[in-house]
Amino acid sequence: MPRPSRNIDQVLLQSGRALYPAHGCAGLSLRLLAEHAQVNVGMFHYHFQSKDNFLRELLAQMYEELFQQLQQEASIAGTTLQRLRQALCRLGRLIREHGDWLGRVLADASHGEPVAMDFLKANGVRHVALLMGLLEQAAHEGSLTPMPTMQRVTFLMGAVVAPMLIAPRAMQLGIVPPFLAAGIQNDVLSDTGIAQRVDHALWALTHRPPPDNLQASSAKDAPHG
Repeated sequence: MPRPSRNIDQVLLQSGRALYPAHGCAGLSLRLLAEHAQVNVGMFHYHFQSKDNFLRELLAQMYEELFQQLQQEASIAGTTLQRLRQALCRLGRLIREHGDWLGRVLADASHGEPVAMDFLKANGVRHVALLMGLLEQAAHEGSLTPMPTMQRVTFLMGAVVAPMLIAPRAMQLGIVPPFLAAGIQNDVLSDTGIAQRVDHALWALTHRPPPDNLQASSAKDAPHG
C-alpha cells in the first residue's frame, strides 16, 4: 500500500524555491533540502528518486506559474496593442519579482548544468512566442510600422527585460554608486518605471521615424564605392 504523501513533495519544492537562487543546481544538496524542509532524506528519494528529477519539477513548476500570469494578461479584453502592453508590463514585474531564480537558471546553463540547459531549451522561447504572436497580430491589423518581427522582439526585450535583469544584479554586486541606487529602485524597477518604458517602446513601434532620419540611415548603411 502506498505511503501517504502528507504533501511532503510540496514541502520539499517550497524549500527548493527558497534555496535554489542562492545555491543553484550544483550547490543544492539533498541534505540541505531535507534540513530546510525538516524531513528525512529518505522521503526525498521516495517522492523524487533523484536530484535531477527534483530540479526539473521545481523549475517547471515555477516557470509555469509565471507563464500562466503572462497568458492571462495577453488574454484580457481590449485591442491587440492593449493586450501586448499588459503582457509586457506583467513580464517586467515578473522578472523583478522572480529574477533571482531566473538569473540563477541562466548562470547554471552557462556553466553547462544539464537540467538548466534542458529547461531553457523547453521553455526559453514560450514567453517570446506569446509576445511574437501579439506583435504579428498587431502588424496584421496595421497597428505597427513595418519592421521584421525579430527586430521588434529584441527591441522590446532590450527596453523591458534587460533593465530588470541587469540593474538588480549590478546592485547585488555593489558596483552601483549609492547616489544611483535610489533612482534605480524608484525609476527603473518600479511599476511606474516599467510602464513608462513599455509605453515608450510601443510608441516607437507604432510611429514611423521622421523622413530625414530614414534618409540619413539609408545613406549611412549604403555601400561606399
